Amino acid sequence: MQSTDLGNKESGKIWHRKPSPATRDGIIVNIIHTTSDYLPKVLRFLNVAFDSSGDCLIAGDHQGNIYVFDLSGNRFNLVQRTAQACTALAFNLRRKSEFLVALADYSVKCFDTVTKELISWMRGHESSVFSISVHASGRYAITTSSDTAQLWDLDTFQRKRKLNILQSVGIQKVFFLPLSNTILSCFKDNSIFAWECDTLFCKYQLPAPPESSSILYKVFAVTRDGRILAAGGKSNHLHLWCLEAKQLFRIIQMPTKVRAIRHLEFLPDSFDAGSNQVLGVLSQDGIMRFINIQTCKLLFEIGSLDEGISSSVISPHGRYIASVMENGSLNIYSVQALTQEINKPPPPLVKVIEDLPKSKLTSGDLKIKVTSGRVQRPAKSRGNQMQTRILKQDLTGNVENKENELSDGLNKKRLQILLKGYGEYPTKYRMFIWRALLQLPENHTAFSSLIDKGIHVAFLNLQKKYPIKSRKLLRVLQRTLSALAHWSAIFTDTPYLPLLAFPFVKLFQNNQLICFEVVATLIINWCQHWFEYFPNPPINILSMIENVLAFHDKELLQHFIDHDITSRLYAWPLLETVFSEVLTREEWLKLFDNVFSNHPSFLLMTVVAYNICSRAPLLNCNLKDDFEYFFHHRNNLDISFVIRQVYHLMDTTPTDIHPDSMLDVFVALTKGQYPVFNQYPKFIVDYQTQERDRIRNDELDYLRERQTVENMQAEVDQQRVEDEAWCQKQELLRKAEETRREMLLQEEEKMIQQRQRLAAVKRELKVKEMHLQDAARRRFLKLQQDQREMELRRLDDEIERKNLTRTQEAVAEEMREDADAYRQKVNLEEHTFHRLIETDQTQNQATQQREEAEEKDFRLKSEKKASVLSDASRKWFLEKEIEHTKHPCNEVVPRCQNEQVASSCLPPRSPQLNDISEMDSSTRISLSQRRIQWDTMEQDLVERVRNLRQRLTARARNRCQTPHLLAA
Repeated sequence: MQSTDLGNKESGKIWHRKPSPATRDGIIVNIIHTTSDYLPKVLRFLNVAFDSSGDCLIAGDHQGNIYVFDLSGNRFNLVQRTAQACTALAFNLRRKSEFLVALADYSVKCFDTVTKELISWMRGHESSVFSISVHASGRYAITTSSDTAQLWDLDTFQRKRKLNILQSVGIQKVFFLPLSNTILSCFKDNSIFAWECDTLFCKYQLPAPPESSSILYKVFAVTRDGRILAAGGKSNHLHLWCLEAKQLFRIIQMPTKVRAIRHLEFLPDSFDAGSNQVLGVLSQDGIMRFINIQTCKLLFEIGSLDEGISSSVISPHGRYIASVMENGSLNIYSVQALTQEINKPPPPLVKVIEDLPKSKLTSGDLKIKVTSGRVQRPAKSRGNQMQTRILKQDLTGNVENKENELSDGLNKKRLQILLKGYGEYPTKYRMFIWRALLQLPENHTAFSSLIDKGIHVAFLNLQKKYPIKSRKLLRVLQRTLSALAHWSAIFTDTPYLPLLAFPFVKLFQNNQLICFEVVATLIINWCQHWFEYFPNPPINILSMIENVLAFHDKELLQHFIDHDITSRLYAWPLLETVFSEVLTREEWLKLFDNVFSNHPSFLLMTVVAYNICSRAPLLNCNLKDDFEYFFHHRNNLDISFVIRQVYHLMDTTPTDIHPDSMLDVFVALTKGQYPVFNQYPKFIVDYQTQERDRIRNDELDYLRERQTVENMQAEVDQQRVEDEAWCQKQELLRKAEETRREMLLQEEEKMIQQRQRLAAVKRELKVKEMHLQDAARRRFLKLQQDQREMELRRLDDEIERKNLTRTQEAVAEEMREDADAYRQKVNLEEHTFHRLIETDQTQNQATQQREEAEEKDFRLKSEKKASVLSDASRKWFLEKEIEHTKHPCNEVVPRCQNEQVASSCLPPRSPQLNDISEMDSSTRISLSQRRIQWDTMEQDLVERVRNLRQRLTARARNRCQTPHLLAA
């Protein structure tokens, strides 16, 4: 036995080596949950529940940790931490990843195992919830506490109904019966009521148990088919109730060791069709004993006195048993290992007493002695008894029994009895039973030859008319229809064939051979005489249906006639789709369980029964569109009631109008090769085939012509693409040429700029050579020269940008006008400046004349003084000579001062160079910026002229004042 400790892990493997449960105990794995604290403790599991598949289970401990154990994938995952002890679990909801958990705070929560998110929080109980029962559809749930039971809608998570009772009468359990809409409520006073789920109408109440074996029921269990109820309590007696007969039919006494029963659960079996025979009984000693309720024999047991079981749950398919042990661990048992010895066949006990000749053989001569006891384990071998049963062989050779005998050991009569009892075949064995009923030959070679012919041309574009989302399903449908078309030519033009075959294709999509043979068998037997009026609907078949409907419901048929509704509207849509449009998958399977088990006329009777069962809504229809909608969509109709009505029609229809007198009995497909199907007007099909071939040839010619046109169009498109590529190349060459031209223009501009710089340097050298005294004239010449340079640059720019718009020309014209105005202004200022200079020169000449006159007077006076003092001594002469030499020095001083004034009036050299560099840089400025610079330069020039005028004025004043000083 393997043991797994979950610890603090949130996911991992359940077992680390392949489990091999022993026959003695059958334990696959023992799961415990301990903490990793300083003092580790065991977290006890409280509840466990399986999902609908039976391969996954969910378990919760007393701290609210909820784990999901995937037994097929060998993985466990922690899906939720509720922080509260869970009191009940349910894991068989319609959405497979969701589960319900009842918590200690009396609330019920729904979580998702994948996203681990809270889906809903349901409140309303005032005491602890100890039971959660989920409807077979997974849409509803019943939560039960000691004082109330509540019905919940799991789509909206809203409470639909609430069951309140008196405090004196407590609730033991309220739960759904499996695979039904019945709710069973069990109370502490042993009263048991059955309720309808939708209306909550009380269907029946079970009578009180006999006084001789009266016990207070505590625990309950129901078989999967909902027929037998097992009840137990504080006693070693078990009561078995038949819910159909509503009576107690058996009381089972458990061994004397059993004093009280704590839990009951039936063990599902795949071969018992829901009528479970093995019941698990958990007693007060912690041992769960499994008994056969028919033979009342103990089969096996799990648990022991040392390791007792607290509660147990059995998987829906009966493979696993999950038990919460009294020590808080979780045991997973293998039912196969526990029943391994029980299921072993007994040793052969057949003995030939006497071998008689076949001619003398009678019905009572052959006797076989067989034991009925089961092989038990050594510890459970007590109680086996040998019984002798005599079997008689029927040698009368009953022909009817031979006809009812099917392949694989099945009997058609027994299957019909089973079908009438349960209404349908077991889901797990339905396909097996169908294959036996239809006696499919499984001609692999013949089917392969049909498939090898490929997809028929009639079904190449099937997806356009029937857009099926699944590519696999579409491919299987195409192959099946193509095989039918290759089998018989009529199926190439049968418009309803895809509708007829689609439900079987969807059902047998993983086995195409079986799918083809089922459809072929259906066509041969249940579609008899359908193709006699091809391509029209089968008028003869529709007439049969109409005759039967007229016999059983004249009012409904008259209603159809009054509103011009024919059998092509109320019968043919059901036949051509074999009811797949108006029934769900489960209803359709249930219907065809009965169709394949009966005469081919059963399908026609089903059409009549469907109309009769729907007479109420049909009588309310007055428009043709309403009738069409009704027979092409699903309706609220109980298929079980329809099937019962079909059997009633089959029994009560007169022979003269009964379809079975006009239809042949069932004929299976032949072995090896499929039979020839030619039950159709051959000349019509041949004519349609010829027309179709002609149309196909015309279409091929058209396609060839269209292909030629498309090729020509492709060539034209190719030529256009090549032309566009050539144009693009030419455009690229043109752009490259323009780029080269722009580069040349830029190089020319650079050369012009370099030449301009060279000319500026030459002009600068010439300006340096000019006379420094005439500063004003030099400034004027500089300005004039700058204007000429700017005009030359503007003209160069205009030549280079001859493609500019008229707006730019207007701007250039405006700039030229501004330049002319500025030039006039400068000429005026120059004229004024020249007049000022001439006035200054005139004044300088008058001053010089006065100075010369004064010097002459002075010399005359000196000569006169010299003649007077000629006789003076040498010393006096020398003194006069020194005095005479002092006057010329005084004359030099004013001249030097005048030269300094003149030099101060001249502008410095560096500003001239700066002006020239500024003019060189101005050539790179745009026209809009030049206009701004012109205004700025104009203001600077006016300011400089003013300063120059002030300097010249000051200079003139100084020169006028100097003679007066000399005269003084």
